[in-house]
Amino acid sequence: MVLVYIDHEDQQIKSSSLEAMSYGAALAKQLGVTAEALVLGTTPATLSDLGKQGATKVHHIAVDTLNYLDVKVNSTVIAEAATQLNATVVIFAHNINGKALAPAVAVKLKAGLVTGASSLPQTDNGFIVTKTVFSGKAFASVKIATPIKVIAINQNCYGIHATDNVAEVIPMSFNIPSPSVKMTLVEKVKGELPLTEASLVVSGGRGLKGPENWGILLDLAKELGAATACSRPVSDSDWRPHHEHVGQTGIQIAPNLYIAIGISGAIQHLAGVNRSKTIVVINKDPEAPFFKAADYGVVGDAFEVVPTLTAALKKSK
Repeated sequence: MVLVYIDHEDQQIKSSSLEAMSYGAALAKQLGVTAEALVLGTTPATLSDLGKQGATKVHHIAVDTLNYLDVKVNSTVIAEAATQLNATVVIFAHNINGKALAPAVAVKLKAGLVTGASSLPQTDNGFIVTKTVFSGKAFASVKIATPIKVIAINQNCYGIHATDNVAEVIPMSFNIPSPSVKMTLVEKVKGELPLTEASLVVSGGRGLKGPENWGILLDLAKELGAATACSRPVSDSDWRPHHEHVGQTGIQIAPNLYIAIGISGAIQHLAGVNRSKTIVVINKDPEAPFFKAADYGVVGDAFEVVPTLTAALKKSK
């Protein structure tokens, strides 16, 4: 059986976990077994809807203390559930929580681990998983030879595939270890689409010259229904909040569309966004390194190009 860990936040299942469920269902079909989901904590989400991504069953451990990530506790619970359910493959999304949980679960299960998987495993001759390496600049093929296998898949590498299935929700219960961390306060940015969940992202760099000019970027993002981001120099200069910083030292994202405005494209920035499906670069410097990674590029002054693009979007609506 393939078991998929389902991540949820703010009363909703994360899109990266829906993709992991679709991936797990495809792998289960390949292996001739069932795909089942595991949900920890309480959530009002309709868990039977996970059948739409291929789950036949959803195992739910509805304990409030599991809502907040405690790696020691949650990994113990996931490993115990995988053992009870006789899972041979455990799937995670390679997001912030998955990066912490997958290695810990692999250790507890004595399982081979591949993080950052970019495609379905090859199972004709063994179990070989392709993953990205060197900040997405190359690929490696890794063979897992252990009886139990743990995989964490990259965001937007497989997609979310809908079916007409309805999953059976099955409560699970066993002794939960005492948490080693006590959650006393949670502060979240309100009213913004999380960058890791956004399919469209508009990002700005030092080419916008100052925070007073950010309005043209915000207008474009509003018309597109996109999240906003920035390069590290922008957040370091306090032009934009640090939670918008994308790159190797910030948030790593893989949206369907990434529009970079006034960003030169240093290697550290590229490492955090190069898994985007489509990259559009707007920069007045034709020698900007970002153009080499772009699918589409506009050489021009952002203060002329961006308002024109926004106006065209408004007109098209």
